[in-house]
Amino acid sequence: MRKLILAAVAGTAFALAGCSEKPADTATEAASEAADASADASAAAADASASASEAAADASAAAKM
Repeated sequence: MRKLILAAVAGTAFALAGCSEKPADTATEAASEAADASADASAAAADASASASEAAADASAAAKM
């Protein structure tokens, strides 16, 4: 999932950079921001996954009682 998000964000950034007449520095900055956004999304996904795993473990423990 994270790879898909990274690919989509990076692809969009490069596509937008290629279609515009912006200088290369701006395109590089956009790609960097896209990578940062992807990293943030990956961290959020990891947090959500950890929370879901913890909730599943709690539910399993409660079911055993």
